[in-house]
Amino acid sequence: MIKLVVGVGNPGHEYEFTRHNIAWIIFDQHPDINSNNWKSKWKSEYTDAQLSGEKRIFLKPMTFMNLSGEAVRPCADFFKIKPEEVLVIHDDLDLDFGVVKFKFGGGLAGHNGLKSISRHLGTNDYYRMRVGIGKPTRGSVSSWVLSSFKNNEIKDLEKLMIGSVQALDDSFKLDFKRLQTKYNKKNFIEE
Repeated sequence: MIKLVVGVGNPGHEYEFTRHNIAWIIFDQHPDINSNNWKSKWKSEYTDAQLSGEKRIFLKPMTFMNLSGEAVRPCADFFKIKPEEVLVIHDDLDLDFGVVKFKFGGGLAGHNGLKSISRHLGTNDYYRMRVGIGKPTRGSVSSWVLSSFKNNEIKDLEKLMIGSVQALDDSFKLDFKRLQTKYNKKNFIEE
């Protein structure tokens, strides 16, 4: 059962609407999370919400992406949450914009936020909700992930947010195989 949902991103107004902060955008779009009273602790902001009959903790590390584990570990320790009860929502360059996939454990695909979390938790064995942001057709990857969504992407982003909020809710209701079957071949923009 998922008890802690971590949305990785970068703090600061300049990063607010960037591809790297897609997890925070999902939190902001979720009606049961966005209006909650967020508190500051463990180099992060956190809140809790009663979803699918259980209390869940939602965490936004304020450490910058590459140091996310510095916030995740103390929060997990405080609430006595095991790595296999953690879901990390993160941007994924290897997935087309609009695709959401779920994964447990395995490789980190060069994602520095995941590397930090794995290092601090001492394992890669936690759940991930991978949200596709696509790859740049030209220019650097770091410029791409730190770039804001463009005006012509807003409608597609809205579709992705509706689908992502539903996928997050389903992660609390469905067993993992059913969750993967439902979402792993879906592109919310093409529907």
